[in-house]
Amino acid sequence: MSPARTPTPFAFLPTTLLLVTVGWGGLLLIFNFTLPTLWPRWLFFFLIVPAFTGLAIPAAVFLNRRFPSDPPARVQVILRQALWVGIYAATLAWLQFGRVFTFGLALILALGLAAVEWFLRLRERTRWEP
Repeated sequence: MSPARTPTPFAFLPTTLLLVTVGWGGLLLIFNFTLPTLWPRWLFFFLIVPAFTGLAIPAAVFLNRRFPSDPPARVQVILRQALWVGIYAATLAWLQFGRVFTFGLALILALGLAAVEWFLRLRERTRWEP
């Protein structure tokens, strides 16, 4: 049995293309054809998540292949890490809407999300599997 490895970037190509198309295409439609009322504004925040998640998937795959871990990152781990980027981008956009965005707050949020991911990976590493 061969050792488990992190999947290749080509395994994520359909997911990446779907998320990028839905996210950025939807944002383009919102910017061009709607007024900034309540529902398009919520749709804006929703579409930021797949747009930036789709952009972050290749970066997450590259980093997990470049810096392997034990156990190797599975598909779920890579998608979760990319989803953190999408959630982070939507949170920063929401903070900018309320005019409370600062560099320090962005740094604290990034460190907090990185700590959550680190604890999740630590939990995966310490689980016993026969």
